[in-house]
Amino acid sequence: MIKGLAISTIWVLDQDRAKEFYTEKLGLELRTDITMGDGGMRWLTVGAKNQPEVELTLMVPSPPAMDAESAEAMRKLIAKGILGAGVLATDDVHGDYQKLSARGVQFLQEPQERPYGTEAIFRDDSGNWFSFTQKREGDLDHGKDWA
Repeated sequence: MIKGLAISTIWVLDQDRAKEFYTEKLGLELRTDITMGDGGMRWLTVGAKNQPEVELTLMVPSPPAMDAESAEAMRKLIAKGILGAGVLATDDVHGDYQKLSARGVQFLQEPQERPYGTEAIFRDDSGNWFSFTQKREGDLDHGKDWA
């Protein structure tokens, strides 16, 4: 039986830069940084301190994860900045927006009210964009038309 999400992959252009971005700028903790075998694949994971059961693996598109042609196509899409990598949750979007901006995180959108909460959008150092969201208090009316 599936118990939940354990690891999700974020495709990055440079693992050293990504490690610095995710740990020093976003404040995630380093979970794993190992190389598998001589000249093997680097397994680099980070995660939120209060969510030990979920990790983000920061992977460079390359064999053996994918063939060389697909890896090159993926690197171009990442660099172009069109890949959304997910939603990161916060309980203080305005305060964290200020803190992360001061650390050099590039925001594409300042915090704005949405039907589901308050959302800002930022890019990582590779070009992936994330929704940075503080959920609205209480239950949402999932059937409501928000148009």
